[in-house]
Amino acid sequence: MRVLSKLHAFLYLRGFKVWLSYRTQVFLTVLSWTLPVFTYYFVGTSLGDSFVKDIGVKDYTSFFVIGLAFQGYVSSVITTVSQRIRNEQLYGTIEYYVLSRSGVTSFLFYSSLWGFTVNTVNAVIILLVGLGLGVRYNVNVLSSLAIVAMLLLSTLGLAFLSGAFTMVIKQGNPISLFFSTFTTLTTGVVFPVTDLPPLVRDVSFALPLTWALDGLRLTMLNGYSLTQVAPILEVLALFDMVLVTLGIWAFKYAFNIARVKGTLGEY
Repeated sequence: MRVLSKLHAFLYLRGFKVWLSYRTQVFLTVLSWTLPVFTYYFVGTSLGDSFVKDIGVKDYTSFFVIGLAFQGYVSSVITTVSQRIRNEQLYGTIEYYVLSRSGVTSFLFYSSLWGFTVNTVNAVIILLVGLGLGVRYNVNVLSSLAIVAMLLLSTLGLAFLSGAFTMVIKQGNPISLFFSTFTTLTTGVVFPVTDLPPLVRDVSFALPLTWALDGLRLTMLNGYSLTQVAPILEVLALFDMVLVTLGIWAFKYAFNIARVKGTLGEY
């Protein structure tokens, strides 16, 4: 019952109900999800098949539709968590949340759920727009869900890290800035990472989103099974173990610093 009560509070009352009360914002948000799809579609068709094949992509529309659909999970969930902490600091309610019986980890986990939920809607809309633009999916549901689940876990760890920065430095979060601005260029969202300069390519392979997008293109466009994407799942499992552990430790450490210094509610 307590879990259902928290899901109702964080997902429906603090998430869906507040989001839906700003109708103009909802319209603009959906517009911001779909417009990049058409932008890259027209860029791809303008460049022509020969140029697209030169960068190692067989079907550019299928390539960027998968990239855009799932890139939002990483960037938006991280931003959602840090923004939620920031808002609670501004409202003066952060102490009530983190000092409640639910604890710090529970506050972060339930705050992340709304980000995951709204970005699932985002991903579905982009995939449907891609279908309308001619993308032909050949989805292996089990292997696709496995990769998405592992991507969500690593994103949760990054969101915890981002929340740790917000808890201590309040504004100017480097984790949130990096994942909301640079991941489109560095993780193979709209073009292959093999075309990046060597140094940037190395950074790209150090991010879980790069591996997840490679795997999702194989499972959603070519129907690859769990066995065929096992090497990618192993890499993502390693990211999950490291990032979730590091994220929880970092947020608890930042929380203790803020609590000892008495800056928990400062903004």
